[in-house]
Amino acid sequence: MGQLSGAAVVVTGAGGGIGAALARRFAAEGARLAVNDLDADRARAVAAELDAIALPGDASTIAADARDALGGTVDVYCANAGVALLDDPFAEDEDAWSASWDVNLMAHVRAVRALLPDWLERGGGRFVSTVSAAGLLATIGAAPYTVSKHAAYSFAEWLSLTYRHRGLKVHAICPRGVRTDMLTAAGELGEMILAPYAIEPEAVADALMDGIAADRFLILPHPEVAEYYRDRATDPEAWLDGMNKIQRAWEKRTTGAV
Repeated sequence: MGQLSGAAVVVTGAGGGIGAALARRFAAEGARLAVNDLDADRARAVAAELDAIALPGDASTIAADARDALGGTVDVYCANAGVALLDDPFAEDEDAWSASWDVNLMAHVRAVRALLPDWLERGGGRFVSTVSAAGLLATIGAAPYTVSKHAAYSFAEWLSLTYRHRGLKVHAICPRGVRTDMLTAAGELGEMILAPYAIEPEAVADALMDGIAADRFLILPHPEVAEYYRDRATDPEAWLDGMNKIQRAWEKRTTGAV
């Protein structure tokens, strides 16, 4: 893909999973890479593998450092880092909400704040948001994740509608289950809801490359998500009934409740 050869690319959350798969694909296309992960050892390992720059640390704060490390310009920024915390949404401890909001949304906002002026001045740039199908639909048992991912999708959508005529390309990747550490950490809930449909991280990277080639905003590594999204919009009562059926199946599996 010629448009990526020599491009300055940042991938957050690139120590494994989808982020590492994205970084490897960009490297294969000839991009110059800066890879970020909160786990410094993992960031450095992927960077060493790909002859990239390692930028360990909080994904919320590395956009300006990445730009400097890549020579003053970022052509593609992949806001991939995310957290999926299963928690009681009404618990007094609000850490799950705060962390989800900060990583899944505000890290994207801060990156754009740092990079947008240069993109608009140059008349080009590309922002990639790893959203999740949860940003279009919902995830049982994960209110902070669902809500923050909806916000991430809305932010990406707003960026596209606001700046596409000024050369900014935006892509929202919305997969269902992907075989990553995040899926493993979801435990029995992930096994029930996501594992049967899970794909490899490399399939997500393939879908992004196809989307970049087509300049397509919404990227669905699981094509069936389009049908579910359409059902949610056209018949919300039926969609909510269907999701509630899954919720009740989960409750029965874990507590024996009917």
